[in-house]
Amino acid sequence: MKRDSIAEVSIDTSGRLHVRPASELFPYVWRAAMEVQWSEATGTLHSPVPRAWSYGDWFRQILAAVQDEYGYHLQLTPHTSWCNVGPETQSSIVAASQNEA
Repeated sequence: MKRDSIAEVSIDTSGRLHVRPASELFPYVWRAAMEVQWSEATGTLHSPVPRAWSYGDWFRQILAAVQDEYGYHLQLTPHTSWCNVGPETQSSIVAASQNEA
């Protein structure tokens, strides 16, 4: 399986979770039909504004969509930066990523 690191995880002002891959682009991730989108402007994969799901759930969904559509495994690293992500949310995302490994 192909792999790419996650350069940044952020939450925008509208509440969407964004995941920025370190080197790959995933413009057609919407074809996975998992409500995950690619933003050309920011170079990130993003969720809709969470309704019933947590950020950890959406993080898993983003990873699953990329794996389904592109065959890539995205992984957090010690170099992943976090922007507008509180400590509790960061912990839930890290736990979600460990469940995906």
